[in-house]
Amino acid sequence: MSSYDEFIHLIDLNDYPVSWWKQLLELGHDIKENPENYSEACKGKIMGTLFYEPSTRTQMSFQTAMLRLGGTIIGFDNPATSSVAKGENIKDTTKIVSGYADILVMRHPSAGSVKAAALTAECPVINAGDGGHLHPTQTLTDLLTLREEKGTLENLTVGLCGDLKNGRTVHSLIKAMSCFKGTRFVLISTKELALPVYVKDILSAGGHEYKEVSSLDEAMPELDVLYMTRIQQERFSSREEYERQKGCYILDRQKMLKAKADLVVLHPLPRVDEIAIEVDDDRRAMYFKQAKYGMYIRMALILTILNKNGTPARLVCGRALPSVRCSNPRCITNHEEYLPKYFIGGGDTVICEYCDERTLI
Repeated sequence: MSSYDEFIHLIDLNDYPVSWWKQLLELGHDIKENPENYSEACKGKIMGTLFYEPSTRTQMSFQTAMLRLGGTIIGFDNPATSSVAKGENIKDTTKIVSGYADILVMRHPSAGSVKAAALTAECPVINAGDGGHLHPTQTLTDLLTLREEKGTLENLTVGLCGDLKNGRTVHSLIKAMSCFKGTRFVLISTKELALPVYVKDILSAGGHEYKEVSSLDEAMPELDVLYMTRIQQERFSSREEYERQKGCYILDRQKMLKAKADLVVLHPLPRVDEIAIEVDDDRRAMYFKQAKYGMYIRMALILTILNKNGTPARLVCGRALPSVRCSNPRCITNHEEYLPKYFIGGGDTVICEYCDERTLI
């Protein structure tokens, strides 16, 4: 076992069995019901937060979680105020900060960046979002919300609407919900913002029913869960491309009239204009409550990782192919050239271990 495999890192929720997720959800529920029992659970522990991208809910949720557990926090929320602005690479930053902290939480704009950090970190690392790739702690937040509000994670028809191409929360949630019996997916987007092939491959391989539609109105009556997402300006290569897509999908009172009485509306936030303010008063709108559930599940995650409750997942399962360049221009290996290039598979096509992108060799 490599040194980086000694820790319980959370890079991708699907690196761990569903039984481990359920353990986290149970603990999150107990923390929600009995917060006083956990007020000093992390006394003397330090969490390092490395946020290379702006964040409100995720960053504050993690900070509040650690403070409510009795721990303390170091780190940055703006790389311009750190040595990153001087050109320091991920390896050097995380190597130093992980020597100060007991656990690291990292957000970065490049896909696979958090896995890259975990390869050399000296403490456990949690993925708080790596570009448009994955956002596992948002997924845990979504799962806890559904567990508490729907009472089950099985046999649900889940609609996902908006930017399905770049939405890391969407990719993570689909991968997670595909592990529960009877889940059916309705993918609502424009053709330009359709779900990436690698995520569809997961659904096809698991035999999960899904359909792609362009109309939110038509999809509303069949949904048990509606997961709205914003069109993310920061993921587009040009302002013009963003302008063509924004405003395509807006959830309003008229659309809610077509929905089931027990629909749950989720949104990872922030929203721009994709959910009308009038929907906030609908009892089916759960997105603000969802953000609070995020604090509880992150408390559970911090405790679980620091207490080493679980079997560490292997960070690297494939092989090194030094001469192969990942086809994803947003992959961290195309920005930090020193990183070893790991791929899974054989033949003419391999899959990048950092960003899950298919690459021809």
